[in-house]
Parts: sequence; C-alpha cells; structure tokens
Amino acid sequence: MIIRPVTRSALSGTVALAAGLLVLLPVSPPAAADSRTDPAVRAPGLPAGAAIAGFPGAGAPPGAPGAPAPSGSAPASRPAGPTTPGRAAASLDTAARDGSLLRRSGVQVRPTRGTPAPPELSALSWLVADARTGDVLAARDAHRPLPPASTLKTLFAITTLPRLSEHAKRLVTDEELDDIGPGSSTVGVVPGVRYEAADLWRGVFLSSGNDAVRVLSEMNGGLDATVKQMRDKAKLLGARDTHVVSPDGYDAPGQVSSAYDLAVFGRTGLGSPDFVRYSSTVDAEFPGYGGTFGIMNTNRLLTGADGVEAYPGLIGVKNGYTTEAGYTLIAAARHGDRTLLVTVLNPQWGGVHAVYEEARELLDWGFKAQGRVTPVGSLRPPPAPLPPRPTVEAAGPEPGVVEKAVRAHPPSPTPTAGAARAVAAGPVTGTVLPVAVIGAAALAALALFLGRRRRGRGAGGGH
Repeated sequence: MIIRPVTRSALSGTVALAAGLLVLLPVSPPAAADSRTDPAVRAPGLPAGAAIAGFPGAGAPPGAPGAPAPSGSAPASRPAGPTTPGRAAASLDTAARDGSLLRRSGVQVRPTRGTPAPPELSALSWLVADARTGDVLAARDAHRPLPPASTLKTLFAITTLPRLSEHAKRLVTDEELDDIGPGSSTVGVVPGVRYEAADLWRGVFLSSGNDAVRVLSEMNGGLDATVKQMRDKAKLLGARDTHVVSPDGYDAPGQVSSAYDLAVFGRTGLGSPDFVRYSSTVDAEFPGYGGTFGIMNTNRLLTGADGVEAYPGLIGVKNGYTTEAGYTLIAAARHGDRTLLVTVLNPQWGGVHAVYEEARELLDWGFKAQGRVTPVGSLRPPPAPLPPRPTVEAAGPEPGVVEKAVRAHPPSPTPTAGAARAVAAGPVTGTVLPVAVIGAAALAALALFLGRRRRGRGAGGGH
C-alpha cells in the first residue's frame, strides 16, 4: 500500500523532469550562409572585382586600385604596406572618389591611338579636366600636397561669396590690417574708408589683395570663423589634401593643397556667376583716399600683359605666388561648347612666366585630346556615405518577406509560459538533447514496469 504513492510521486517527478528538459531543447542553428553571397557593403562606384590597396590586384581591372601597373606606367606613389581595416576603408573611399589613377605618382593619361602625348612640363604637379563633366583628362601627382599661394583664394571665394551681399559695406579699421604678412600682395585698402563687398572682391581677384581678404573675413564673422568655414567647405567637396591656416594663401606652417583640390575649387567657382564675373574682369577702379584708382588683373594669361600672350577664350580664375609655393595658377578657357580647367603648381624652370606658358600647353593639349582619351579620374564630389542597414524594429521588413518566410518555414507551436521563462533564461548547452532522450526512455521503461506489476497483482486476486 505504501509503494503506490511513492511510485506515483516518482512517476510524476520523472514526467516533470522530462518535460522540462524537452522544453529547454535549443532552437536549431541557422543554416550555413550561402557561399555565393557577399555580406560586405561596397562603396558606391567601386567595381565588384576591384582589389583593396595593399593586396595583390589579381582579377582587378586595369587601372583599378591594386591592379598591376601597365608596362611603362609610373610606380605607385607609396609602397604598399600592411593593410588594416581603417586603411582598407580609406582605399575604398579614395577609389570611389577620384578614380583609379590620380593617386599614382608621375604623369597619368589613358590615350587612344593617335592621341598626342601630354606636354612635358616642369611643374611639380598639374592637372587638366573637362570643367562641365569633371573628367580628368591627364594629371601629374594630382594629390601631392603643396603650398597653394593665392590660388587658395578660390576656396575663400566659393566659401564666402554666397554669405555676403555684394552691396554690404564696412568701415575698415587699422586693427583689421595689422596682421597681414610681410611682403603680401595688397590692393590698397585704406583704414577709415567704407568699402562695398563688390569692391573688395575685385581687390581679391584682380590684385590678389590680402588686405581685401582680411576685411571680407571680418564681414563674414572673423578670421577664425572664415578659416573653419573654408575647412568645412573643402571637406564637403571631397578636397582632402587641403589644410587651411590663412584664408589668403599666405605661407603658413601646415598650409597645403593639391592640383586636384584646387581644380575642384576652381570648377565649383565656375558654377557661380559672381565668381566668373570677378575672376574674368581685366581691370577696374578701386576706392582710395577721396577717389578711386585703377587696378588690373595680375593673371597675365587673361590680360596678355608683360609679354605673355593672352589665351583665347580664357575665363580667368586665379594665379598666385609665394616664396614657398613658387608660381601657381588655376585657369579655365572655353572653346565653343567645351570648357577646360587646368591647375599648374610650381614650375621648376622657365622664369616668372613659366606657369602661364605651361598652362597654355595644357589647354592646347586638352582641347585636342578631349574626347580621345579615357578619363583618369574625376573632380565630381564624393558619393554620400551609405546609410546604415535598417533593422526590422526600425524600418520593418520589405513587403512580402514575412509571408514568404512563414510559408517556407511554418512556425512551431506556441510554447507554454514555463517554456518561455526557460528560453528567456539563456542558451542551453549541447548536452540537453541527450539528457532529454535518456529521461524519456527512463520514463517509458518505468511506466511499462509499473503496468506489468499492476496486471500481475490483478491476476492474483487483489483487494
């Protein structure tokens, strides 16, 4: 009589134990990912087979980052070093931003048969591009960081011109002109005179006046604010080689730009009617003491002054010179429906007019070669960063995805509250399944044994 309650208790405990173990069975792991899928998100515009810089370029198309250089081409500007995730991401961004050849050193061009070779120039860096499309036709050391001199005023102009009305006026003080560097080019701004912004802009573009830049900077919120705005503008345009210290381009430690970045600034300026109007002005009257005096554009390729022949169709843009930078120039010219943009930085021979003559050679070559060369890069702004991948909670799945998944994999029966609590407690080790099987087998054996024993007692008469 005592055995039956004990047996029933044992049976109940065994059943409860087996049920609990079965509930804790882990969910089947997801199937292995399809080896044909690529979970990596690629940068916009990057060819699917392009290799990352620092890895062998097997399978990469000619000219792609990491692809073997064609015979006779210039070597890479830097030897490939160990590639970290950060460097790999930067390489992807570079490839998406400016094409496949502009980071290489030396002259880069992709001519077709019969295309004339680019001119042999002495400039440390140069570039020629289609101003309308942004396609770079040829370049030499396009991203080499160099002092820009007054060509940096193009960045100052595209940053500040939209922020100031040309009719805005300012009474100039002595303090605003105190910190102009020795030997700076000036237009002749006079303290105590009230200037319109339009006059000051002519002083910037024609006479490369650092004094006019300082006054305009004060009208724009101050020198420091203007420098910050210029840095932000450069980043926005993808001009990553540029670091601004002084808005007028005067030599300063760490202040650099590149032929690529300056071409980006010049091309951006060509989209502004005010920029084009000021940069193409040959001469003007500038306010002074009690009257005005004449000023002339110092871009000799525009004016034809000092023995330099004016270039037909020249739009202007900006020239510059400092001791560190040498002679620098951004120039644009239009022939028919085609507009070319060139940048020339620091010619090494030919005297003070070499920068204009080398720019002339580039423009001549570009008009002959346009449409007959494959671009080696682009001045177009970089693509916007890819948005983060949406989650089901944030954005929801695409329409129809859930229905298809349910039809393919019917849901399991709803678990009990106890099962839900057990699942919430965390994952279970892989030993649960064997234990559950053993428990179930023991339960079945016990039930069979007890059944046979009751039948045996019943046969003996019972009570």
